[in-house]
This record gives sequence, structure tokens and C-alpha cells, in this order.
Amino acid sequence: MNSPKEVAQYYIATGTAKTKLPILKMLLLGLMAGMFIALAGVGSTIAAATITTYSLARVISAMVFPTGLAMVLIAGSELFTGNCLIIIPVLEREVKLRAMLRNWVFVYIGNFIGSILIAALTVYGGTFSLFGNNAAVYLINTAVTKVSLPFESVLMRGILCNLLVCVAVWMTYAAKDVVGKIVALYLPIMLFVLSNYEHSIANMFFIPAGLFSVGNIDYYLAYSAVHGATSLTNLTWGSLFVRNLIPSTIGNIIGGMVLVGVVYWLVYLRDPDKKAAAKPARKKK
Repeated sequence: MNSPKEVAQYYIATGTAKTKLPILKMLLLGLMAGMFIALAGVGSTIAAATITTYSLARVISAMVFPTGLAMVLIAGSELFTGNCLIIIPVLEREVKLRAMLRNWVFVYIGNFIGSILIAALTVYGGTFSLFGNNAAVYLINTAVTKVSLPFESVLMRGILCNLLVCVAVWMTYAAKDVVGKIVALYLPIMLFVLSNYEHSIANMFFIPAGLFSVGNIDYYLAYSAVHGATSLTNLTWGSLFVRNLIPSTIGNIIGGMVLVGVVYWLVYLRDPDKKAAAKPARKKK
């Protein structure tokens, strides 16, 4: 197993390589990660759809969702939330700030495209018609809940979410084989889903999929029979961005970049003596 200090040193090269990818590769690898996370969202929704005890439904959903990050890290792709750790090579002065922001922008766009693609394919392909449309009811209710939260709640849940996601990514670098990496990421990801925290990329699937589902008359009627149609007033494309993606993304950046990346850089990599030695000596007058 790699020690935390070895992980920090390893990520300098890893994060640097991420920023040097051509834009097309960032977009395509981002698209793959968006699809992987979205597919985990599909599975976790279906797994929990018919469980009437909410706490048990959360547990089952949380047990399935880590497959998304497992695919991201093992199959190879670029996930915006995990890439918040690129702040480490930035602080080491191996990467320019603008290079990190460039990576974030194009990976984020790729993640969005991949998530929307899976949302469309699964909704229009009838995936959520399972269990007499109960899977669609569960999915729409998830989307409605996410866009009905106060801005500050989504922000704070976003911070806590990416604290756990980046810790999960960090722990996979400690493992030296595939099994170890999957075991390492599993519990932190399960914990964030169980705690109902806000992951901006996962929400790029859940909320659009809910919006697409409302357009299906069978799904709409099934949801309205359980929760009432008035609750759907908050579910709009505008609320996707204003009420969820903006605060969750800001929170994810704070949680991953500051609480994991900056903290671990300070603990394992920052060397004040080295920095002082690098400064040119002042000439005496």
C-alpha cells in the first residue's frame, strides 16, 4: 500500500498529466465519466424504487452507487469532482492555475453531455417503467427533492459530498491493484449517498432524467397519483442550474479542492525550508 505522503507525491504527476490532455480527449473522457456516474444513478434508483422504508431505500441505493466511481477510475475517464485534486500540482507550481481551470471546464462539459445522454436513453428507452412505473415515480421524486432544497443546503451538502468523493479517489491511489482500489473507494462513496449529499455530476443525470420523465404521460400520472402534480412546479430546466448545479458545483469545489487537496498538500508536500532556499539572497547595500 502507498502511504498518504506517497499518494500526494504521485498525484503531482497524475494531476499534471490531466491538464495536458487535448481538449477533445478531455471532452470524450469527461463524457465517459458522466455516463458511468449516470448509469450508477440508474441502478441505484431501480434498486430502491419499491422499498417503502426510506432509510432502507437509502442504504440499498448507497450500496449500488459506488459502481459509478469504480468504472470512472478503473476503466479510465475524467470526472470533474475528482479533478478538484489538481490543486495539488498547482500548489506545487507544476501546473498553472489556468490549466487547472481549462481542465475543469471541458471535463465538466463532457460530464454534462454524458449524463444527459444516459438520462435520455434510459427514460425514452422505458427503463423506468419497471415495477408498474414505480421506478419513474422514485426518479421524479428524487429530481423534485433536489431542486426544492434551499441554496445554502445544497452548497453545504456539496461540500460534504466532494470531501468524501476526493477522499475516495485519494484512497484508490493508496491501493496497488484493482480489487484494492474498488474496496478503497466503496465506503466513502456509499457514505455520501447514504447521507444524501449533493454531487453535481450525479445531479446532471437525476434532474434531467426527472424532467424527461415528466414528459411521459404514464410516468406523469403515476407520480401525480402518489405525490400530486403541484410538487412538479419547481422541476424546471432553470431550477436545475440555479437551485442545484450552481450551489452543488461550488460546494464540490470547496469540499474537494480545499478540504482535501489543500489540506493534504499542506500536510505532506509543503516545505517552507525548500521555498526559502529557492529565494535569491538579498544583496547587501
